[in-house]
Amino acid sequence: MSENEEPLKFRDFPADDKPREKLLKYGADKLSESELLAILIRTGTKNKSVLDLARGLILEHKNLTILSQVRSAQKLREHKGIGADKAATLLAAFEIARRVKPDDRYEDPNVRVTSPEYIVNKFSSELKTEMVEKFYVIALNAANSIISTKLISSGHLDASVVHPREIFKFAIECSAKSIILLHNHPSGNTEPSKADISITDRIVKGGHIFSIKVLDHIIIAGNGFSSFVERGLIADTQEYLSNG
Repeated sequence: MSENEEPLKFRDFPADDKPREKLLKYGADKLSESELLAILIRTGTKNKSVLDLARGLILEHKNLTILSQVRSAQKLREHKGIGADKAATLLAAFEIARRVKPDDRYEDPNVRVTSPEYIVNKFSSELKTEMVEKFYVIALNAANSIISTKLISSGHLDASVVHPREIFKFAIECSAKSIILLHNHPSGNTEPSKADISITDRIVKGGHIFSIKVLDHIIIAGNGFSSFVERGLIADTQEYLSNG
């Protein structure tokens, strides 16, 4: 750029480079994290485009996951270009994301669960950003379709808070034929702990009493996951992996 040339203003960007236009044309899933954030922020500053402002905000907090944990408008306003209105919009968006829990989501009775990947894809967006361990039970019918999902515990995972009695009470109320156990590791380590294995064993044995099979126990950790059935830690669930 020569000394006499002015920097390209955001309104002069090609339409495909503008986040709102790109979202409407291609869909939200085609946008980067900074582009999605730019839509919420709406405008940039005199010296920064809205995209540059969004990128800087993410970089300042290392990544979008950490940024989404900010709950203080004052903290967000420390970033140049983020005023009260922008901070309020971001905090509202982060809170909405936290409130969309797995057990609130619509379950399609025609969709059959045939792999751990299906559960991971369905629930990872919420669980991978959690800062504490959360333990869910997913109830399925005879066709391996999800009936309902329930949060059993939140916090440190141990036998005192994850009791088979509560799990099977929920499963029986749902008339479940089988269940899948699901929890997260905020540490990012996908390896099952001794407590994970012990709790799973107790629940599997409880399932024998109620004739409700435990198909799998899935651990979501960051962008990875671990499946007890794929590791051979839960036996006799082959139909779960061959129903497709």
